[in-house]
Amino acid sequence: MNGPLHGKTALITGGTGALAKACALALLKDGASVVLMARRDEALEAARRQLLEQVPNARVECCSGDACQEADVLRALDHAYGLQQRLDILIPTVGGAAFRPLLQHDAASFSAVMDTNLLSAFLAIRHGAPLMARNGGGSIVCISSTAAQLTFRWLSAYCTAKAALESLVRAAAEELASAGIRVNSVRPGLFQSEATDGLFDNPELCGAFLAQVPLGRLGQPEDISGAVRYLAGPESGWTTGQSLAVDGGNELRCNPQLDFIISALYGEEGLRAALAGQSLQGASHETR
Repeated sequence: MNGPLHGKTALITGGTGALAKACALALLKDGASVVLMARRDEALEAARRQLLEQVPNARVECCSGDACQEADVLRALDHAYGLQQRLDILIPTVGGAAFRPLLQHDAASFSAVMDTNLLSAFLAIRHGAPLMARNGGGSIVCISSTAAQLTFRWLSAYCTAKAALESLVRAAAEELASAGIRVNSVRPGLFQSEATDGLFDNPELCGAFLAQVPLGRLGQPEDISGAVRYLAGPESGWTTGQSLAVDGGNELRCNPQLDFIISALYGEEGLRAALAGQSLQGASHETR
C-alpha cells in the first residue's frame, strides 16, 4: 500500500485494546506494516481480523506475550524487525490502575502499577531503540495520562507511574536523539475502552468527569490515535521529548473527586478512615 508510512514497520504492545487497535488502523491506512503484541492469542487474532476487514490489503501480524516480561518483548521486537529488516515505529500502550487509597497499597500492589505503566514502556524502549538505530532511527510514542499532571485522589500509584513515564520519555528523547530516534507521549483524558466501559455506563461517574472537560464530551480511541499517528510519522519529524495532552481541555481544570467510589467499595466508615489517613481492607476498582 502507498502512503506516508509505506515501507515502515511498527510494533504495538497491548495490541488487543481499543486504543492499540485504533492506532494500528491509523498506521495501516497510511501504509505501515504492524505487529500486535498481547497476552491472549484468540484476542490477538480477533483484532487482526477486525483490522483486515477495514484495511483488506494491509499486513498485520501477531505475537503473543507479556509486555512486562523481557523475553517476550525481545521476541515481539525480533518478529517485527524480521518483517522488513527494520523497526520504525514503537507504541507501548500497556497501562492501567485501580482506585485504591494510598494506605491500602502495599509494596507488591504499588510495584504492580509501576510495572504495568512504566516497566512495560521501559522494556520496549530499551530493546526497541537498538533495532531502530540500525536503519537510521524511528519514532517511539508512549501512552501517558492526564494523571501525570493532575492530582487524582485514590489513584496515587497511577499518578506516580505516569509522571515517571513522562520523565522517562524526556530522558530517552535526549539520549536517543543522536541515533535519529524520537520519543514522545500522548497524554489522554478519559476515553472509552474495555477498561473504562463500566465508567461510561455510570451516569454519576460520567457527570463527574464531564464537569471537568471544557469541550463537553468524553473521549473515544480515535481521538487519541490521531495524535499517536502524528507523533509516529514524518509530520512530527522535529518533535521529541514531548507529552501531548488530548483530553478535551481537562488539564485546564482538574480531575474529579470520586470519594463516592471509595464509599461504595469500603463503606462510609472506610471513606472516613481513608480521609483520616488510616489503613483499610477491601477490594479495589479498576480504571484506566
